[in-house]
Amino acid sequence: MPHRDAKPRLAVKLLDERLRDHMPRYATEGSAGMDLRALLDAPLTLEPGQCELVRTGLAIHIADPGLAGLILPRSGLGHKHGIVLGNLVGLIDSDYQGELMISVWNRGRSDFTLEPFERLAQYVLVPVVQAELEVVDDFEPGQNDTDRPDTDKPGTGPRGTGGFGSSGRH
Repeated sequence: MPHRDAKPRLAVKLLDERLRDHMPRYATEGSAGMDLRALLDAPLTLEPGQCELVRTGLAIHIADPGLAGLILPRSGLGHKHGIVLGNLVGLIDSDYQGELMISVWNRGRSDFTLEPFERLAQYVLVPVVQAELEVVDDFEPGQNDTDRPDTDKPGTGPRGTGGFGSSGRH
């Protein structure tokens, strides 16, 4: 598999000097996401069901319209403690220049205390493809549409006409 030597360079503004010692970084060579930390002055206790907006103290300007940032939950916090993102996934557009904020939701059954500078989420850079929409009266049949038997039965026609779960469970 080819190795990509050219890494995109992102402009990062430190909005709080305490972050200089807690910059996002990749934990390993194979890591897809950089850890984002909670910029807190004191521990924050989240009760079950509570959602709070937590600062990161960072503004990252991607600038390249072919890229976007995603803020994703850390799997260990989600599985072990029920701590996930309030918006499930944060999308950061290439032209956004404001502070990265993390909506933290305790979907667990116990209080959870978030410590200052604790690793809270991951920042992943992804490619973006913008589409142009073309209004049509109907879709052209796809290759798989004609292969389906009983296309006159509900849920067996073109993909999507049967609704949620129409393709089966297994």
